[in-house]
Amino acid sequence: MSPIVVIIIAVVLVLLLCTAAAWMVTTRRRKLREQFGPEYERAVEAKHGRRAGERELREREERHDALDIKPLPAPVRDRYTQDWTRVQETFVDRPDDAVHQADRLVTTLMSERGYPTKGYEQQLKDLSVEHGRTLEHYRAAHEVNDRSSRHQATTEELRGAMVHYRALFGELLHNGDRPREGQA
Repeated sequence: MSPIVVIIIAVVLVLLLCTAAAWMVTTRRRKLREQFGPEYERAVEAKHGRRAGERELREREERHDALDIKPLPAPVRDRYTQDWTRVQETFVDRPDDAVHQADRLVTTLMSERGYPTKGYEQQLKDLSVEHGRTLEHYRAAHEVNDRSSRHQATTEELRGAMVHYRALFGELLHNGDRPREGQA
């Protein structure tokens, strides 16, 4: 074989390897974006770079995979649904209390599903793997809950917090699936 043919073959192989590597990176990035939703951009921004943010998200996946996340049996889901109904009924007379109860109920549900519940930031990271698209609801509700503890939240903000808590509650209750209309 002539040296020119060897060089051409080597260049073609290098180009093929570069193309394959770029395709793999793009595919992995697309998968992370789809899985984590808005949380993908949040992680990239927080880590000040795409590579570092994506590494963080992969680490979250690894931690999540080591957790014993389990679905809830129907009777337990029914009990939680009843608990949620009672919390909502509390809102009419005591909106602050209802939001605090909603926060505790969501945390209890997380724990029963197998999510660790120590530390809000770690809760966000653990939830982001399966519930990245609902995490903004949890953040918004948590922020209002904190303000409510200092008596700084309006009734409308408290109502919004209940709606936000309900979004995550519904996903957790139904094992990550979207609840049907009229449920939780």
